[in-house]
Amino acid sequence: MTLKLAILDDYQSVALKIADWTPVIDAGVDITVFNDTIQDEDALVSRLEPFTILCIMRERTPFSEALFRRLPNLKLLVTTGMRNLAVNIEAATSLGITVVGTQSPSWSTTEHIWALILGIARNIVPDATRTATPDASVPWQAGRLATGLYGKTIGLIGLGRLGVSVAKVAKAFGMRVTAWSQNLTAEKAAEVGVELAASKEALLRDSDFVSLHVVLSPRSVDLISETELKLMKKTAFLINTSRGPIVNEKALVAALRDGTIAGAALDVYDVEPLPPNNELRTLGDRVLITPHTAYVTDDTYKAFFEETVEDIVQWLAGEPVRVIN
Repeated sequence: MTLKLAILDDYQSVALKIADWTPVIDAGVDITVFNDTIQDEDALVSRLEPFTILCIMRERTPFSEALFRRLPNLKLLVTTGMRNLAVNIEAATSLGITVVGTQSPSWSTTEHIWALILGIARNIVPDATRTATPDASVPWQAGRLATGLYGKTIGLIGLGRLGVSVAKVAKAFGMRVTAWSQNLTAEKAAEVGVELAASKEALLRDSDFVSLHVVLSPRSVDLISETELKLMKKTAFLINTSRGPIVNEKALVAALRDGTIAGAALDVYDVEPLPPNNELRTLGDRVLITPHTAYVTDDTYKAFFEETVEDIVQWLAGEPVRVIN
Protein backbone atom coordinates (compact mmCIF):
# COMPACT_ATOMS: atom_id res chain seq x y z
CA MET A 1 0.00 0.00 0.00
CA THR A 2 1.33 3.45 -0.94
CA LEU A 3 2.12 5.64 2.06
CA LYS A 4 0.75 9.16 1.90
CA LEU A 5 2.84 12.11 3.09
CA ALA A 6 1.75 15.73 3.44
CA ILE A 7 3.97 18.78 3.75
CA LEU A 8 2.02 21.47 5.61
CA ASP A 9 2.16 25.26 5.46
CA ASP A 10 4.72 25.55 2.68
CA TYR A 11 3.81 29.20 2.20
CA GLN A 12 6.47 29.90 -0.41
CA SER A 13 6.13 26.55 -2.24
CA VAL A 14 9.83 25.73 -1.85
CA ALA A 15 9.89 22.47 0.12
CA LEU A 16 10.20 20.19 -2.91
CA LYS A 17 12.72 22.49 -4.61
CA ILE A 18 15.18 23.10 -1.81
CA ALA A 19 15.84 19.43 -0.95
CA ASP A 20 16.08 16.19 -2.93
CA TRP A 21 13.00 14.12 -2.11
CA THR A 22 13.97 11.30 -4.50
CA PRO A 23 14.78 8.86 -1.66
CA VAL A 24 11.28 9.34 -0.26
CA ILE A 25 9.58 9.03 -3.63
CA ASP A 26 11.66 5.95 -4.51
CA ALA A 27 10.45 4.36 -1.28
CA GLY A 28 6.94 4.46 -2.66
CA VAL A 29 5.71 7.48 -0.72
CA ASP A 30 3.14 9.77 -2.34
CA ILE A 31 3.78 13.45 -1.48
CA THR A 32 1.18 16.22 -1.27
CA VAL A 33 2.10 19.84 -0.49
CA PHE A 34 -0.21 22.40 1.13
CA ASN A 35 0.74 26.07 1.11
CA ASP A 36 -2.01 27.44 3.32
CA THR A 37 -2.99 27.18 6.98
CA ILE A 38 -6.35 25.85 8.16
CA GLN A 39 -7.59 27.11 11.53
CA ASP A 40 -10.82 25.11 11.73
CA GLU A 41 -10.16 21.68 13.26
CA ASP A 42 -12.90 19.86 11.35
CA ALA A 43 -11.59 21.16 8.03
CA LEU A 44 -8.03 20.29 9.07
CA VAL A 45 -9.02 16.73 9.98
CA SER A 46 -10.77 16.34 6.66
CA ARG A 47 -7.59 17.39 4.87
CA LEU A 48 -5.09 15.38 6.92
CA GLU A 49 -6.97 12.16 7.70
CA PRO A 50 -5.55 10.15 4.75
CA PHE A 51 -1.90 10.78 5.59
CA THR A 52 0.51 8.49 7.44
CA ILE A 53 3.36 11.02 7.52
CA LEU A 54 3.03 14.75 8.17
CA CYS A 55 5.84 17.28 7.80
CA ILE A 56 5.12 20.51 9.65
CA MET A 57 6.83 23.89 9.70
CA ARG A 58 7.53 25.12 13.21
CA GLU A 59 4.31 26.11 14.97
CA ARG A 60 2.22 27.13 11.99
CA THR A 61 -0.29 24.32 12.60
CA PRO A 62 -0.76 23.27 16.25
CA PHE A 63 -1.22 19.57 17.05
CA SER A 64 -3.32 19.06 20.15
CA GLU A 65 -4.32 15.76 21.72
CA ALA A 66 -7.80 16.17 20.24
CA LEU A 67 -6.38 16.59 16.75
CA PHE A 68 -4.04 13.62 17.10
CA ARG A 69 -6.95 11.41 18.18
CA ARG A 70 -8.85 12.33 15.02
CA LEU A 71 -5.97 11.27 12.74
CA PRO A 72 -5.89 7.46 13.10
CA ASN A 73 -3.64 6.96 10.07
CA LEU A 74 -0.87 9.23 11.34
CA LYS A 75 2.30 7.36 12.35
CA LEU A 76 5.11 9.88 11.84
CA LEU A 77 5.19 13.62 12.53
CA VAL A 78 8.28 15.51 11.35
CA THR A 79 8.70 19.01 12.74
CA THR A 80 11.35 21.51 11.76
CA GLY A 81 13.48 22.20 14.81
CA MET A 82 13.91 19.98 17.84
CA ARG A 83 11.35 21.82 19.95
CA ASN A 84 7.80 22.61 18.92
CA LEU A 85 5.58 23.88 21.72
CA ALA A 86 2.52 23.62 19.47
CA VAL A 87 2.78 19.82 19.42
CA ASN A 88 1.40 17.77 22.31
CA ILE A 89 4.30 15.34 22.55
CA GLU A 90 2.75 13.28 25.35
CA ALA A 91 -0.41 12.71 23.33
CA ALA A 92 1.58 11.68 20.27
CA THR A 93 3.58 9.23 22.35
CA SER A 94 0.50 7.70 23.95
CA LEU A 95 -1.04 7.17 20.50
CA GLY A 96 2.08 5.54 19.07
CA ILE A 97 2.98 8.46 16.80
CA THR A 98 6.72 9.02 16.37
CA VAL A 99 7.77 12.67 16.48
CA VAL A 100 11.15 13.63 15.02
CA GLY A 101 12.84 16.94 14.32
CA THR A 102 15.66 18.70 12.54
CA GLN A 103 18.44 21.08 13.47
CA SER A 104 17.41 24.74 13.65
CA PRO A 105 20.11 27.30 12.77
CA SER A 106 19.64 30.56 14.71
CA TRP A 107 21.79 33.05 12.84
CA SER A 108 19.01 34.06 10.44
CA THR A 109 16.83 35.15 13.37
CA THR A 110 19.62 37.34 14.71
CA GLU A 111 19.97 38.96 11.29
CA HIS A 112 16.23 39.59 11.12
CA ILE A 113 16.14 41.09 14.61
CA TRP A 114 18.73 43.64 13.57
CA ALA A 115 16.89 44.31 10.31
CA LEU A 116 13.82 45.12 12.42
CA ILE A 117 15.75 47.28 14.87
CA LEU A 118 17.43 49.26 12.11
CA GLY A 119 14.23 49.39 10.09
CA ILE A 120 12.09 50.88 12.87
CA ALA A 121 14.85 53.11 14.26
CA ARG A 122 15.74 54.61 10.89
CA ASN A 123 12.20 54.68 9.44
CA ILE A 124 13.41 52.62 6.49
CA VAL A 125 10.11 51.36 5.04
CA PRO A 126 8.17 54.67 5.03
CA ASP A 127 11.21 56.56 3.73
CA ALA A 128 11.85 54.00 0.99
CA THR A 129 8.19 53.91 -0.02
CA ARG A 130 7.94 57.69 -0.15
CA THR A 131 11.14 57.97 -2.18
CA ALA A 132 10.01 55.32 -4.67
CA THR A 133 6.60 56.97 -5.14
CA PRO A 134 7.33 60.72 -5.11
CA ASP A 135 4.64 63.26 -4.35
CA ALA A 136 5.43 66.86 -5.23
CA SER A 137 3.47 68.06 -2.20
CA VAL A 138 5.65 66.07 0.22
CA PRO A 139 9.12 67.40 1.14
CA TRP A 140 12.18 65.34 0.15
CA GLN A 141 13.03 64.28 3.71
CA ALA A 142 9.59 64.41 5.26
CA GLY A 143 9.80 61.32 7.43
CA ARG A 144 10.30 60.93 11.16
CA LEU A 145 13.80 61.77 12.37
CA ALA A 146 15.88 58.59 12.67
CA THR A 147 16.99 57.27 16.05
CA GLY A 148 20.70 56.46 16.24
CA LEU A 149 21.99 53.31 17.93
CA TYR A 150 25.44 54.41 19.11
CA GLY A 151 25.45 55.06 22.84
CA LYS A 152 21.87 53.88 23.28
CA THR A 153 20.83 51.09 25.66
CA ILE A 154 19.28 47.87 24.43
CA GLY A 155 17.56 45.74 27.07
CA LEU A 156 17.30 42.03 26.37
CA ILE A 157 14.57 40.08 28.13
CA GLY A 158 16.13 36.64 27.96
CA LEU A 159 19.80 35.89 27.42
CA GLY A 160 19.85 32.47 25.80
CA ARG A 161 21.45 31.61 22.47
CA LEU A 162 19.61 34.35 20.58
CA GLY A 163 19.98 36.96 23.28
CA VAL A 164 23.72 36.42 23.36
CA SER A 165 24.06 36.76 19.59
CA VAL A 166 21.98 39.95 19.61
CA ALA A 167 24.17 41.33 22.39
CA LYS A 168 27.32 40.78 20.33
CA VAL A 169 25.94 42.80 17.43
CA ALA A 170 24.73 45.55 19.77
CA LYS A 171 28.25 45.99 21.06
CA ALA A 172 29.54 46.35 17.52
CA PHE A 173 27.12 49.26 17.14
CA GLY A 174 28.52 50.83 20.30
CA MET A 175 25.41 50.18 22.36
CA ARG A 176 25.14 49.50 26.06
CA VAL A 177 23.55 46.10 26.67
CA THR A 178 21.52 45.07 29.72
CA ALA A 179 19.57 41.87 30.26
CA TRP A 180 17.00 40.34 32.58
CA SER A 181 15.08 37.11 32.92
CA GLN A 182 13.65 35.26 35.87
CA ASN A 183 16.60 32.85 36.00
CA LEU A 184 19.43 35.03 34.72
CA THR A 185 22.40 35.37 37.04
CA ALA A 186 25.05 38.08 37.25
CA GLU A 187 27.67 35.44 36.43
CA LYS A 188 25.93 34.43 33.18
CA ALA A 189 25.51 38.06 32.16
CA ALA A 190 29.15 38.83 32.94
CA GLU A 191 30.29 35.90 30.77
CA VAL A 192 29.05 37.71 27.68
CA GLY A 193 29.85 41.22 28.88
CA VAL A 194 26.24 42.21 29.53
CA GLU A 195 24.94 44.15 32.52
CA LEU A 196 22.36 42.36 34.65
CA ALA A 197 19.34 44.60 35.18
CA ALA A 198 18.09 44.72 38.76
CA SER A 199 14.58 43.80 37.60
CA LYS A 200 12.35 43.66 34.56
CA GLU A 201 10.96 47.04 35.58
CA ALA A 202 14.43 48.57 35.82
CA LEU A 203 15.33 47.25 32.37
CA LEU A 204 12.17 48.70 30.84
CA ARG A 205 12.72 52.14 32.39
CA ASP A 206 16.35 52.26 31.30
CA SER A 207 16.23 50.94 27.73
CA ASP A 208 15.95 52.73 24.40
CA PHE A 209 15.26 49.39 22.70
CA VAL A 210 13.70 46.32 24.36
CA SER A 211 14.07 42.98 22.56
CA LEU A 212 12.31 39.80 23.72
CA HIS A 213 14.07 36.43 23.75
CA VAL A 214 12.06 34.18 26.05
CA VAL A 215 10.10 31.00 25.37
CA LEU A 216 6.32 31.18 25.39
CA SER A 217 5.00 29.52 28.54
CA PRO A 218 2.22 30.18 31.06
CA ARG A 219 4.52 32.49 33.01
CA SER A 220 5.60 34.48 29.95
CA VAL A 221 2.12 35.18 28.53
CA ASP A 222 1.49 38.95 28.82
CA LEU A 223 5.00 39.43 30.17
CA ILE A 224 4.76 42.85 28.51
CA SER A 225 1.35 44.42 29.10
CA GLU A 226 -0.07 47.85 29.88
CA THR A 227 1.86 48.23 33.15
CA GLU A 228 5.18 47.32 31.56
CA LEU A 229 4.65 49.49 28.47
CA LYS A 230 3.98 52.52 30.69
CA LEU A 231 7.38 52.02 32.31
CA MET A 232 9.19 52.42 28.99
CA LYS A 233 10.54 55.70 27.65
CA LYS A 234 8.30 57.57 25.22
CA THR A 235 11.24 57.41 22.80
CA ALA A 236 11.75 53.64 23.19
CA PHE A 237 11.08 50.81 20.74
CA LEU A 238 9.84 47.27 21.46
CA ILE A 239 11.03 44.34 19.32
CA ASN A 240 9.32 40.95 19.47
CA THR A 241 10.57 37.99 17.43
CA SER A 242 9.78 35.40 20.12
CA ARG A 243 6.05 34.67 20.27
CA GLY A 244 3.03 36.95 19.98
CA PRO A 245 1.28 36.29 23.31
CA ILE A 246 4.38 37.36 25.28
CA VAL A 247 3.16 40.89 24.53
CA ASN A 248 -0.44 41.84 25.24
CA GLU A 249 -1.49 42.90 21.76
CA LYS A 250 -4.38 45.13 22.85
CA ALA A 251 -2.15 47.00 25.29
CA LEU A 252 0.57 47.39 22.67
CA VAL A 253 -1.84 48.85 20.10
CA ALA A 254 -3.09 51.34 22.69
CA ALA A 255 0.46 52.29 23.70
CA LEU A 256 1.42 52.93 20.08
CA ARG A 257 -1.73 54.95 19.36
CA ASP A 258 -1.31 57.25 22.36
CA GLY A 259 2.48 57.62 22.13
CA THR A 260 3.34 55.72 25.30
CA ILE A 261 6.27 54.30 23.30
CA ALA A 262 7.77 55.45 20.01
CA GLY A 263 7.30 52.26 18.04
CA ALA A 264 7.40 48.49 17.77
CA ALA A 265 8.91 46.00 15.36
CA LEU A 266 7.15 42.64 15.30
CA ASP A 267 7.55 39.30 13.55
CA VAL A 268 5.12 37.27 15.68
CA TYR A 269 1.44 37.61 16.56
CA ASP A 270 -1.35 36.12 18.66
CA VAL A 271 -2.99 34.71 15.52
CA GLU A 272 -0.96 33.73 12.47
CA PRO A 273 -1.35 34.44 9.62
CA LEU A 274 -2.17 37.93 10.88
CA PRO A 275 -5.87 38.60 10.19
CA PRO A 276 -6.54 41.29 7.55
CA ASN A 277 -8.50 43.44 10.06
CA ASN A 278 -5.88 43.30 12.82
CA GLU A 279 -5.29 46.76 14.31
CA LEU A 280 -1.53 46.42 14.02
CA ARG A 281 -2.01 46.91 10.28
CA THR A 282 -3.44 50.41 10.89
CA LEU A 283 -0.61 52.04 12.86
CA GLY A 284 1.50 53.38 10.00
CA ASP A 285 5.15 54.07 10.68
CA ARG A 286 4.73 53.39 14.40
CA VAL A 287 5.11 49.69 13.63
CA LEU A 288 7.27 47.56 11.40
CA ILE A 289 5.60 44.18 10.91
CA THR A 290 6.90 41.11 9.07
CA PRO A 291 5.11 37.76 8.52
CA HIS A 292 7.03 35.54 11.00
CA THR A 293 10.00 35.28 8.67
CA ALA A 294 12.88 35.76 11.10
CA TYR A 295 13.98 32.15 10.57
CA VAL A 296 13.01 31.95 6.89
CA THR A 297 16.14 31.90 4.71
CA ASP A 298 17.53 29.63 2.01
CA ASP A 299 20.16 28.19 4.36
CA THR A 300 17.67 27.49 7.16
CA TYR A 301 15.16 25.85 4.85
CA LYS A 302 17.91 23.76 3.28
CA ALA A 303 18.81 22.40 6.72
CA PHE A 304 15.13 21.90 7.61
CA PHE A 305 14.07 19.99 4.52
CA GLU A 306 17.23 17.98 3.89
CA GLU A 307 16.99 16.62 7.43
CA THR A 308 13.24 16.11 7.01
CA VAL A 309 13.99 13.82 4.08
CA GLU A 310 16.61 11.99 6.15
CA ASP A 311 14.15 11.67 9.04
CA ILE A 312 11.55 10.03 6.81
CA VAL A 313 14.00 7.65 5.12
CA GLN A 314 15.40 6.54 8.47
CA TRP A 315 11.93 5.99 9.91
CA LEU A 316 10.92 3.93 6.89
CA ALA A 317 14.04 1.82 7.48
CA GLY A 318 13.03 1.25 11.09
CA GLU A 319 15.90 3.34 12.44
CA PRO A 320 14.43 6.76 13.28
CA VAL A 321 16.80 9.62 14.07
CA ARG A 322 16.39 12.90 15.97
CA VAL A 323 13.46 11.41 17.87
CA ILE A 324 11.75 13.92 20.16
CA ASN A 325 9.46 11.49 21.96
